[in-house]
Amino acid sequence: MIDYDAPLFRPPSEAESLILQATIGCSYNKCTFCSMYKSKKYKVKSFNIISGEIDDLSAYSNVRRVFIADGDALALETSLLLKIFKKLHETFPKLRRISLYGNTINLLQKTDLELEQLSKAGLSIIYLGFESGSDFILEKINKGVAKQDQAKAVNRAQSSGIDISATIITGLGGKEHWKDHIEQSAELVNITSPKYLSTLTLMIDPNRKEKFTAPFKPGFTPQEDIGILEEEKLLIGLINSPGRIIFRSNHASNVLPLSGILPRDKGKLLKQIDLAMGDGTGIRPMWIRGL
Repeated sequence: MIDYDAPLFRPPSEAESLILQATIGCSYNKCTFCSMYKSKKYKVKSFNIISGEIDDLSAYSNVRRVFIADGDALALETSLLLKIFKKLHETFPKLRRISLYGNTINLLQKTDLELEQLSKAGLSIIYLGFESGSDFILEKINKGVAKQDQAKAVNRAQSSGIDISATIITGLGGKEHWKDHIEQSAELVNITSPKYLSTLTLMIDPNRKEKFTAPFKPGFTPQEDIGILEEEKLLIGLINSPGRIIFRSNHASNVLPLSGILPRDKGKLLKQIDLAMGDGTGIRPMWIRGL
């Protein structure tokens, strides 16, 4: 039996995946908006431990998808990742997809050769938090990277054959900076064309509120639902990527669940948002929202 180090997080799309916890916590763990791994100290499990856990999971012979946790397993040495992938394929003959969280910093630390090796070994998707395309916002949330870094990272990964599932956080600029946040985020999407794009809605842990808002001088005013919907509307309206993007707004934090293909379904999605802004159609009740 696997003894997971909780809390354990995974993307909504990995609900049916087997989860292998190769790292504990997040190697960066400095983003002011995030409370996911604050209770953990980052560490890497040894291959012997990981291999043993894969053996313990071998009874699940029909595994087709594996998600490697925790916060950014891409920080692992490429040689270790390749050994893990090899063991997974040997153990689960029906395995078709390996995915993990990554960040721009550790993605850029991989060479083109390393990314190609990971792709050929079975790494299908990297879940990458853009959070914002605005350098102003990225600095305020202590993301540690700039917009051009994110664009470079995504383009390198996708050139190697690894799909990117990118995330943008609505509400991250507050009422004061929401247009810059969304306009720059849409531009980042347009120049990278990630295969998958999702939005989350900002929800700050009350214990981290002061740390998050302090850099936004003279202040930070949280968006209300109508403001979040305005952000979704502007973002979708500005996305004119040459590539086909699978768009989802289906996280528990989202005000309005949305799904479609961009830019193909832009009209349908904008109509849904307009209906929600008009009479509340489809808006998720506050009591069922969460991180």
